[in-house]
Amino acid sequence: MDAHVTAQGSPIATVNPYTGERVREFPALSAEDVGRAIDAAHAGFPDWRARSTADRGALVQRAGRLMRERKEELAHLLTLEVGKLIDSSRAEVDLASDILAYYGEHGPELLEERPLPVPDGKAVLVNEPLGVLLGVMPWNFPLYQVVRFAGPNLVLGNTILLKHASSCPQSALALEQLFTDAGVPPGVYTNLFVRGRDVGKIIDDSRVQGASLTGSERAGVSLGEIAGRNVKKSVLELGSSDPFVVLDGHNLERTVHAAFLGRMGNTGQCCVAAKRFIVLADVYDAFVRVDPATTLGPLSSEAAADLLMEQVRDAVDKGATVVLGGGRPDLPGAFVEPTLLTDVTPDMRAYREELFGPVATVYRVADEDEAVTLANTSPYGLGGAVFSADPERARGVADRLEAGMVWINHPTASRPELLFGGVKRSGYGRELGDVGIVEFANRKLVRHVDADAPIGEVLG
Repeated sequence: MDAHVTAQGSPIATVNPYTGERVREFPALSAEDVGRAIDAAHAGFPDWRARSTADRGALVQRAGRLMRERKEELAHLLTLEVGKLIDSSRAEVDLASDILAYYGEHGPELLEERPLPVPDGKAVLVNEPLGVLLGVMPWNFPLYQVVRFAGPNLVLGNTILLKHASSCPQSALALEQLFTDAGVPPGVYTNLFVRGRDVGKIIDDSRVQGASLTGSERAGVSLGEIAGRNVKKSVLELGSSDPFVVLDGHNLERTVHAAFLGRMGNTGQCCVAAKRFIVLADVYDAFVRVDPATTLGPLSSEAAADLLMEQVRDAVDKGATVVLGGGRPDLPGAFVEPTLLTDVTPDMRAYREELFGPVATVYRVADEDEAVTLANTSPYGLGGAVFSADPERARGVADRLEAGMVWINHPTASRPELLFGGVKRSGYGRELGDVGIVEFANRKLVRHVDADAPIGEVLG
């Protein structure tokens, strides 16, 4: 999902994507510094775990309130570091603070032990924290993607080491300060200025019990391999090429508006952005009529813009039709024109790769079966959307899509109470909702048998 890769040896720096100006740099931590951070997270775990879920939840709620109080400061940091339009940055702060509020309030209830039906005595399922966790996060949502990992795990009782993307260091520091100001003790949430190549050494450390990554498929494969070798739990949210299936022309203006929002949110740099529009033939021509007027921010970096343009040029060179855009405007900064491609074929990169920016592909299909087949040809399976006035027809298509999330008559989105995650090469595990808080829990069985009961045969 993360189209920007920081070159090895380059500094951890804020580079304004509107101007290309290098604003501020930070040194990477030494191996000794990283070791001390792991020491502190490990040492802080017993006391943090010993606190009640209500106490931990109250601190996370406080962090959510502080985030809202600091909304303008945080929003301007997001715009400076990753190029979001300021309204998008403010919306991200709102969503991130909602997630902290949700887990702060509902986390203790979600973690309560649950009785299990047994023929005699009693049995309960208990949710216990694992210990030190590593989070590896991308640049496209510097607050939201961190708190959907950190918020529930702090309430659960785990301690967090957070390696953020190298392009948003000031946002990373602001989050660490926010948790500190909310009262989270030292060692419980620690920002790490380290490079991707150092992640494996951290996971190898016996004190680290699990890792979560949101980012590129390549990074996810690497982290998953290292975690598996160490027999440690991992959660991966990786690339996507989400289908947006249009089954009929009912309220087409609304559907087209939803398509625009679903594709162009965050300048198209969103893991669950609608990237492939699959439209039944009788609606297709009306759907692809476009309004060229738009307001769009830059991509996160020149590297991201260059990669996206390589994918577009590959499609055009092989016969794709450019309905709109297709180039870069004559402006400073990492801008790419909003681009609409049709006649995209399997030999083109745009057919099989994730397009992480304001570029969409549109396909004409004859019927629902062809729509589903085309949607499922992707190696990814994160989200999807289906639009139709017929609820049963829409649900029937939704049930056939190979995806972790499908929204009907709305572009794929995110809310604290709703599960988030994918299948296939989009990764595994879930964040948010009632499941996200127990991904890194020891789901312990406690079985109580009466002291005078007969002893049964032991199997398993």
